Amino acid sequence: MNQQAPTINGDGTYSRDFTYVANAVQANILSLFTENSKALNQVYNIAVGENTSLNQLWSIIKDITNTPVNVQYGDYRKGDVPHSLASIEKAQQLLGYEPTVKIEEGLKLAYEWYKDHL
Repeated sequence: MNQQAPTINGDGTYSRDFTYVANAVQANILSLFTENSKALNQVYNIAVGENTSLNQLWSIIKDITNTPVNVQYGDYRKGDVPHSLASIEKAQQLLGYEPTVKIEEGLKLAYEWYKDHL
């Protein structure tokens, strides 16, 4: 929002399973009102179920914001996990969870919110 270059640790190929807050809210509501006794007292991964690299993430943000700013790359973070992808199968089976907001849509929604509130 301030046209400052972000720093990505490493070369940007590390990936995560990013999710939008509405997906987490959905999972919480489903777990709160479930009538499935097998779903109670469980731990769930709540995500989208897709990998997004940090380079992809920045590319999406750059497109959404139409910013000319380029990323800066820093050193790798010691002990960082190169890739993580959540298995959402348990939440899908026991809660009926299905992520409704994918990464690009979530970033667009977040950007619009920040534009209106900063």
